[in-house]
Amino acid sequence: MRAARWHARGDVRVEEVPEPELLPGTVAVEVAWCGICGTDLHEFTEGPIFIPPAGHPHPVSGESAPLVIGHEFSGTVTALGEGVHDLEVGAAVVVEPYILRPGTPTGDDDSYQLSPDMNFIGLGGRGGGLAERVVVERRWVHPVGDVPLDQAALVEPLAVGHHAYRRSGARAGDVALVGGAGPIGLLLAALLRAEGLRVLLTEVSEARKAKARDTGVAEEVLDPRDGSVADRVRELTGGRGADVCFECSSVQPVLDTLLDAVRPGGVVVNVSIWGHRAELDIQRLVLKEVDLRGTIGYAGDHPATIRLVQEGRVDLAPFITHRIGLDELVDVGYDTLLHRTEEAVKILVSPRR
Repeated sequence: MRAARWHARGDVRVEEVPEPELLPGTVAVEVAWCGICGTDLHEFTEGPIFIPPAGHPHPVSGESAPLVIGHEFSGTVTALGEGVHDLEVGAAVVVEPYILRPGTPTGDDDSYQLSPDMNFIGLGGRGGGLAERVVVERRWVHPVGDVPLDQAALVEPLAVGHHAYRRSGARAGDVALVGGAGPIGLLLAALLRAEGLRVLLTEVSEARKAKARDTGVAEEVLDPRDGSVADRVRELTGGRGADVCFECSSVQPVLDTLLDAVRPGGVVVNVSIWGHRAELDIQRLVLKEVDLRGTIGYAGDHPATIRLVQEGRVDLAPFITHRIGLDELVDVGYDTLLHRTEEAVKILVSPRR
């Protein structure tokens, strides 16, 4: 079958790879769509980050580069391994793409995203969504019912936003400032609106500002080139500042802005994956008693996230701007998202095109 494999920084190739083996307790999925994630771009330009480099296999998957990539994907169940009886062949599903040590508890109250040696399918091995087929453990497969499969490919990044929202401790009526209107920032903003927060957003890209306005995910879309975002946030909140801020850009000036705009005693959540060291204005953090929190992945967030979509509280369709084939992954997909950000927000890839 065909798949995209990461060989080294700047080197991703579409190649023929062996079909994955259906094992007891696993599910075979024919991939319909896979999103290009910001993490994929970081791996391409700055990696390896999550990807285990050649000669240094991941301690759980046992794999190292070159390996199949893609972790935001949807598809259709094509076969069930021995012992799997609670799914049907033909079911539309998404995959929660974790690689964890055997025996790691994954209940609703378990923080399995923080377990030792955690990695992701499509980054740390075990196949990936940029392949025609993948085989995964049953526990990672989530049915999506009648959610269209292209939209379902956005459930994974929406689950990232859902987990960040839970990490923030924010409540309905709070004011949130989202830094960056890329796919994660836009989807997070949509989720926050669905949960009853007032959402402000800061972004410089004209296309992404337009997408934020067109989708109505924020009541104000602020451009730092038009003046101080922090001052505008204080103006909109009666001088108080934002209750909670979400860093979704891995851009230093955005982090600085959020620390300025958050109210004293407020919360800043870093959502993005940084491919380089960030600097922190520790004095501002201390004097305002700001709570800076990290967040990674998700833990038990997929069912609630899927319900938000099924109930129509979050509409994923407007965030998909391009659909391409696997052979266009690097020359069209990566190139557009790295060098022509005005042209796209979320690009989906079909491994079967």
